[in-house]
Amino acid sequence: MQASASEDAPPNAPVPPESGAADARLRAVVGLAQAMAAAPEGRAAAQVAAGRAREIMGAEFAAISMWERERGRLRVLVNDGLLAPGEEALPQDESYPLAEYPEIGQFLAQRGLGELFAPDGLPRAWVQSADGGSANGPDCRARAASLRRRGRACCLVAPILLGGRAWGELYLARTAGRPVFDDAEAAFATVLAAQLSAGLAQNERLEEVSRLAFTDPLTGLANRRAVDARLDAALERHRVDGTVVSLVVCDVNGLKRVNDEKGHESGDQLLEQFANQLSLCGAMLPGALAGRLGGDEFCLVAAGPSADEVVRVAEELCAQALTIDQGEGVACGVASTGDPIGPVTTSDRLFRLADAAQYRAKSGPAAHPVVAGRGSLPDPTLSLADSGARPGGGRRTERRRFRGARLTADPGQLLAAVTAALDDSPGPAGTFARLETVAETVSRMLDAVAWWVSYLPPGSTTMHTAGYGVRRMTRGPGSVRAQVQRAVNEAPDAVFDLQSYPLTALAIRGGSFGLRTGVPGNDPAEEAVLVVGGYRAMVAAGGANAAGGWLMELFADDATLSFAAVGPTLRALVAVALSGPASPP
Repeated sequence: MQASASEDAPPNAPVPPESGAADARLRAVVGLAQAMAAAPEGRAAAQVAAGRAREIMGAEFAAISMWERERGRLRVLVNDGLLAPGEEALPQDESYPLAEYPEIGQFLAQRGLGELFAPDGLPRAWVQSADGGSANGPDCRARAASLRRRGRACCLVAPILLGGRAWGELYLARTAGRPVFDDAEAAFATVLAAQLSAGLAQNERLEEVSRLAFTDPLTGLANRRAVDARLDAALERHRVDGTVVSLVVCDVNGLKRVNDEKGHESGDQLLEQFANQLSLCGAMLPGALAGRLGGDEFCLVAAGPSADEVVRVAEELCAQALTIDQGEGVACGVASTGDPIGPVTTSDRLFRLADAAQYRAKSGPAAHPVVAGRGSLPDPTLSLADSGARPGGGRRTERRRFRGARLTADPGQLLAAVTAALDDSPGPAGTFARLETVAETVSRMLDAVAWWVSYLPPGSTTMHTAGYGVRRMTRGPGSVRAQVQRAVNEAPDAVFDLQSYPLTALAIRGGSFGLRTGVPGNDPAEEAVLVVGGYRAMVAAGGANAAGGWLMELFADDATLSFAAVGPTLRALVAVALSGPASPP
């Protein structure tokens, strides 16, 4: 093995692990991080990482695999280098039973971690040879057999952790005639796997933020942002080749009554039930997009099907909505370029027409939609859309009444508001200041009662309160709540042992959870926090940066918007806040 690395070293020349090659090792790690950061999405990042790791370690083959707990299998994401017969660079479904790999079982079961972790806390990489020997880790017959079957002499396996949990592995192999990986190379592979883990975690956070920006968290349908993008693309096709573009806008009737009489959870159930009907009906139109615009307003965007096909689906949707127990049907409006509605060059025009049709449907029977361009002449729907007036007086000043809503749980609007607030912050801010901005902004938009941000120092199991904000008193036991406030004011560094709060312990490692009082199966310690504070519900999300672990909690009373689907959004927003410069509170 060479004692130093040069810029002209061949791609398969390993980076020497000796002390004299520290600069080369550092360049290799930095290069891996930069290459992964430039990848457009998760699988591409894994593909780049496998190639770089193979070159750095002087291996002929590399793979990155993910441990699928729900399937009990090790699934290969990418293969790189000298492929054996049957191997593909980007396999569709190459996977192996976890039962064949006892060392993985140890990680997943959280047993035997001492021997599998290095003193610095990183999961220890190990070497397996084709003859069945393993000098620095568990001997695995399945891996040895696989090496022989594929004509390889040895492999090096470096576990990958995400959020403190076993996620997968970096696998490197050399062919016959090459030297077996030694302990120093295994130690360096451990460092590469840690960097790979950081890159994958960042990519996952970005993908989650992107997904949240285009998905309604309550119903799983597309949100307003996604609808706008799809409609703009469809109208571009219409301008180019005359493709018929149709928009169906629906307003769920009776939602306010259900919220007032039965509570917001029942109202959310009504919205979810209608969303299911909308999705099923939308599937009748090839390529249609079902979306929730906000509040009780939904839509379908279709490009290609005729106006008659869309109207038939809208009729079916109205009929199905009447079968939902708690609801009162929907007011449904349709606007299609396949009908005589005049030229449509912008999405605003099509929305005005569909909106006007939907408002007219509000005063008619819920069993039928109103279709722009199919009324008596002059068509009252076209007149209403062109005048900009609302039924009952007033003029429309916005395309839709939900744009810029003061209170909303829509992830796209929450994300936009939080990033704008972070951008408006004067000068560089520490971790707690960024989390405080997130907590204040989200609490305002959800009308939350209070927020708390807590901090876990590195290596500790004791969480400290870093700061909190109380926006109003709850309707619960006020005297008890006041005592809690005074105690925190007198001792801001309130302490919590995470061993007593299992959900919190998981969330602070990068997860989220929600809790509502009175639900069977609630963790007693977590629910006690709600009861003492007079809260009805909470949502928490956390994560870690170089300064330590962080947890954000939002608390609700009956006036707060539902937290039912806020967890993933809050987790992504916390990740955004933690991505800046790290500093303890």
